[in-house]
Amino acid sequence: MSLLEVKDLRTSFFTDAGEVKAVNGVSFFLDKGKVLGIVGESGSGKSVTAYSIMQILAGTGKIVGGSIKLNGQELVGAGEKVMKDIRGNRISIIFQDPMTSLNPTYTIGKQLMEAILLHTGRNKQEAYDRAVEMLKLVNVNEPEKRMKQYPHEFSGGMRQRVMIAMALACEPDILIADEPTTALDVTIQAQIIELMKDLQEELGMAIIMITHDLGVVAQICDEVIVMYAGSICEQGTADAIFYDPRHEYTKGLLSSIPTTSNDGERLRPITGTPIDLLNMPKGCPFAPRCDNAMKICLRERADSMQIDPCHKAACWINVRDMMKKEGAAGE
Repeated sequence: MSLLEVKDLRTSFFTDAGEVKAVNGVSFFLDKGKVLGIVGESGSGKSVTAYSIMQILAGTGKIVGGSIKLNGQELVGAGEKVMKDIRGNRISIIFQDPMTSLNPTYTIGKQLMEAILLHTGRNKQEAYDRAVEMLKLVNVNEPEKRMKQYPHEFSGGMRQRVMIAMALACEPDILIADEPTTALDVTIQAQIIELMKDLQEELGMAIIMITHDLGVVAQICDEVIVMYAGSICEQGTADAIFYDPRHEYTKGLLSSIPTTSNDGERLRPITGTPIDLLNMPKGCPFAPRCDNAMKICLRERADSMQIDPCHKAACWINVRDMMKKEGAAGE
């Protein structure tokens, strides 16, 4: 049994303009000790998938179908009382901007201790000791002094370390990191990623890394999901996604990354604009932006096709190529 199993998850936001299908039929599983990357541009459904697992959606958001199981326990429809016990205790999340996630009017120590007291049976002294221990774990210098300071006295990278310490204080089974390095400069990004890798190896937890940065994915993830317009267009091992991409959107993402081997060539950006989730097309949602789109791409969505045991993609080009190979083999 997998640690986390998500099957046909569908989450919508109900607005005055209509139903926005932010997550539309997402399925995946996460095993203990593994790192899963969820990649895609803004609006692809990455964060909403995470918020659906945690059930911290905005007021207009609702899970309208599917299943989320944690160690076999169904979370969809479980109720707020059950989810309160799971959040922070068994599944924790690190948000994108630590400054808006931390309360500016409370000391770092008070906020860390609050999380520990809420989810464990520790008393105040034990919670204080645990908070100091966690600050040491994430390499915050002079932790006893830092406990008395406020968020504005920390740099961006140090605030993110505090958020990681808070998320890990109750030793969760799963850590969800929602673009944890976006607001940080390149040097600090590298430090935070290295820290997360070390903590994952030391604590043995599973991580869901949500990002639009494929460089981060390459450094830390075992498996990768590529999302577009609320659906999974490709998923597989990190090696499969980087070295043998089978969806045109994935290929576009990889082609738009600057590398040392570009030799002065211009990057090839993905043309067009993201899809309007209120007016989804009949066919592949990426078809209007795809240079290799065929007529069938505009009419009908491709089913997810198994490329190999650990790699699948939903692209008609794979079906075409398979038919060509079968035709050539039959001649």
